Amino acid sequence: MSDALVIIPTYNEKENIEAIVRAVFNQKKGFHILVVDDNSPDGTGTIVDTLIIEFPNQLFIEKRKGKNGLGTAYIHGFKWALKRNYQYIIEMDADFSHNPKDLVRLYNACHKNGGDVSIGSRYSQGVNVVNWPMKRVLLSYFASKYVRFITRIPVFDTTAGFVCWKREVLETINLDKIKFIGYAFQIEMKFKAWKHGFNIKEVSVVFTDRTLGKSKMSGNIVSEALFGVIKMRINGLPKN
Repeated sequence: MSDALVIIPTYNEKENIEAIVRAVFNQKKGFHILVVDDNSPDGTGTIVDTLIIEFPNQLFIEKRKGKNGLGTAYIHGFKWALKRNYQYIIEMDADFSHNPKDLVRLYNACHKNGGDVSIGSRYSQGVNVVNWPMKRVLLSYFASKYVRFITRIPVFDTTAGFVCWKREVLETINLDKIKFIGYAFQIEMKFKAWKHGFNIKEVSVVFTDRTLGKSKMSGNIVSEALFGVIKMRINGLPKN
């Protein structure tokens, strides 16, 4: 039994899913993986089913009926993890934009170095992004600065999706009251963790844009983030 679960949400990731699963299992630290698949029409879930035969009791899949947003996929995974004995729960993309070799660094930031939340940060030491067009780099970078300015949260990469949570943090946050499902989900979770007084650490990582498959980024996701932080600021501190 591992004490750490990596949650990988998927929608049409057949080009990446087997490779990312094997890369995670190839790390020196033993992680388990939960794939939360939103009924991918390209057969991503079927590939995972086959891999489960090879990695029983290490690899798991939860299949949802439709594409309901990144935030709801992670919340589904968080609740699944909390029903079991995992002490560290990690968010990770399927497309290798998050380097599996950094998993141990995120884990150790919480397990050994006192963090309650550790963030794989693109912006804590300059701008560490590879293969993004400049327009997208600027959008992401200034979005994080904007969130930091509006909310006052002391985090450089507020929109990061490579995050390790201690179990206690996810037990404290009322997951049923998370309002956002897209880009702003990442901001809201960090904001609530910070407001509850948890120790957030940033671990500098290099983010590399996907080479296979299609990005799920959309204008609606960005709009939710931009206007969502204002709502969070206006509403003030939720009790959970």
